[in-house]
Amino acid sequence: MHVDRLIKQVNVFNSYLKKFIQSDVAVQGDRVFYVGTQSINSFDASETIDGNGGYLIPGLIDLHLHIESSMVTPSTFSYGLIKNGVTTIIPEPHEMANVFGLKGVQAMIHASESCAADMFYALPSSVPATSLETNGGEIDIKEIDELIQSGKIRCLGEVMNYVDVISKPDSKISRIISHIKTHYPEMIIEGHVPKLLDLDLSRVVYAGVNSDHTLQTVEGLKERFKQGVFVEIQEKSMSEDVMNYLINHEIKEHFCFVTDDVMMDSFAQTGHLNHLVKKAIQMGMRPEDAIYASTYAPARRMKMSDRGAISPGLLADFVLLSSLKEFTIASVFKKGRKVYDAAHSVTDHPHNSQFPQAFYHSVKLDSLSEEAFNVHLSYPDGRYRCRIMDVKDGTTFTEEKFDTMMIRNKQLEWEKSSYALISVFERYGKNGNKGYGLVSGDTIKEGAIATTYSHDNHNLMVIGHNPSDMALAANEVIRHQGGICVVNGGHILSMLALPLGGILTELPFEEAGKAVAQLRNAMRQLGYVHYNPIMSLCTHSLAVSPALKITDYGLIDVNRGKVVPLVVEPGKSITNEFKK
Repeated sequence: MHVDRLIKQVNVFNSYLKKFIQSDVAVQGDRVFYVGTQSINSFDASETIDGNGGYLIPGLIDLHLHIESSMVTPSTFSYGLIKNGVTTIIPEPHEMANVFGLKGVQAMIHASESCAADMFYALPSSVPATSLETNGGEIDIKEIDELIQSGKIRCLGEVMNYVDVISKPDSKISRIISHIKTHYPEMIIEGHVPKLLDLDLSRVVYAGVNSDHTLQTVEGLKERFKQGVFVEIQEKSMSEDVMNYLINHEIKEHFCFVTDDVMMDSFAQTGHLNHLVKKAIQMGMRPEDAIYASTYAPARRMKMSDRGAISPGLLADFVLLSSLKEFTIASVFKKGRKVYDAAHSVTDHPHNSQFPQAFYHSVKLDSLSEEAFNVHLSYPDGRYRCRIMDVKDGTTFTEEKFDTMMIRNKQLEWEKSSYALISVFERYGKNGNKGYGLVSGDTIKEGAIATTYSHDNHNLMVIGHNPSDMALAANEVIRHQGGICVVNGGHILSMLALPLGGILTELPFEEAGKAVAQLRNAMRQLGYVHYNPIMSLCTHSLAVSPALKITDYGLIDVNRGKVVPLVVEPGKSITNEFKK
């Protein structure tokens, strides 16, 4: 019997038994034809590959991530995925949707059609994420119905506005969930429910949201598993306690590994989902269980019955490993065709698809003067109790703290304090909103940073310790139609232009990785000590992530879902006179 490809003498991962079995694998077209030991006299193969006693596993599947978090296009992203053994992803393009609405999602789908990695999509469910910010587009029921007709939609993406799900049955997100359950009852609904427990968690699950990918604790895991929530473990949840719980309990069907957000420097240097699998193995998880949690478990969650295992009739998406313990990738096959060989680099090179020209002209802001960073407050001279956004290493959550600040001549004297000023400027030409706040903790101690890559609204956000550096950074970003700029003492330390929607670059994979590494180093030169300073900064405007964040509307109390003033007690001076 003729087959296209025969891989001999290899240890094949059996997803159904969760163990390796020495076998031969025959491939016909884009499918696995046979897995077993009777191939010697049964097959005439166009190509025979000696497995050399290595390991053959299904292609890795990442069911929750955002391509835009890596700030590159789908084709560049696919290039990086394939060399790291990831053959299928389900990205949620809510960043591009926040900038361009329906057209942004359609453009991402179109750009991924010729990629080597399969890219199905999650419907952005929270665009805008809240009603407390200005963004460039909206996804509602009409847009959802149109996107579903494309045939590329796999699930309703992370429902982030859990406050409205719990307390506002007539809210937009509640309407969307109801529409999905009524008209697409088989569609999976993904969730973003940080820290919710007990009754609040039950309310969200009852509404139809039955997964969570946010930062986990053992207490949170227990509660989620008990209530039937599928848990998606990203790297920041891979603490020793969480991993020990996953290793020592029979819950293999109820979790998987996901990347969510991957910075390009770490993508280029350490990998993607394969990095999490390797880390899980190093932390004591059986290789078989780590592989299951990144192949078959996500495939079952997303009802993808044609992949996730090496079995007759399934897609021939597989990875050959030269070392199981080190999870060393030797080659990658997609639909039966070799697309990566470690000895000869990647065979499929990225080819950026042209996005609409309007996508390169989306930052509608004039240059800013230093006066844009004067905080005008109509209070009598005196010291006032103010809210402070406190940044902590190890998390993108912030805390709300308080300190007294001087107001003189109707202006906040923030430059004389130890705090950085953070400002958000609406960039879509809709209303000219400006929001101001103060930042402390593990953030910059000097200089300034400006960015249009600011979750989820992607307005221009500027943080700094003096107006001149802030204006320089902001205007450099505006001039390039988006990007991230780090400045100190009137000098630009690092600038990554993101002209595509203000959030993506068309730099090649390796160049983008180096540019992001330079950004990270420049931010650390300013005193940022966070494990991921870029993501930490860019989520300061994420109004669904606890506890105090900022948008163009002003400071946001995330847990209460409302705008709160910078000055806690307006009109009430703590000291009636300024004393030196």
